[in-house]
Amino acid sequence: MVRMSAEERRESVIRAAIAEFAQRGYFGTSTEAIARRVGVSQPYLFRLFPGKKAIFVAASSRCLEQTRLALEEAAEGLDGEAALLAMAQAYTRLITEHPERLRMQLQTYLSVAAAEAEDDHEFGEVVRAGWMRLRETVHLPLGAAEKETTAFLAHGLLINTLTAMGFPPGHRVWERTCPPARLPDRLE
Repeated sequence: MVRMSAEERRESVIRAAIAEFAQRGYFGTSTEAIARRVGVSQPYLFRLFPGKKAIFVAASSRCLEQTRLALEEAAEGLDGEAALLAMAQAYTRLITEHPERLRMQLQTYLSVAAAEAEDDHEFGEVVRAGWMRLRETVHLPLGAAEKETTAFLAHGLLINTLTAMGFPPGHRVWERTCPPARLPDRLE
């Protein structure tokens, strides 16, 4: 049996954490469940991360960064409408092929709100910084136009909401909400 390095274990913890937190949220997920999914003990988990919050921050940051990278790659060499369509299709593929990433995004936003309500701003600062990097990734290919950037991101959040609520493709709620090329083929 090949032993994993600490960095490889950290990566497996982040992947497992995304799956667990996406399903049950921050408060509904135990570090025991994450450790079990990875196949390590809780004490080992805490050698890799100082606590549950650090694991959640790493999972949230990873999810945002994966989304940002997918959009950046899709828009490479494009601008304007071509970039918009490519990024929209890439995002649709991302949440269709990896629905846990959409659920993790939603859990992240909820957890930031909960932390802020408890006067804990550290987590929100990390997430807001990741969101701003994502925003800039979208902003530049759209011609650095505020209106287009805002509309694209707002449209994405609407798609997130409708997808999370389980509206299937073809449902009338999607009519005029987004062009057919941008609709997910399947929703989970």
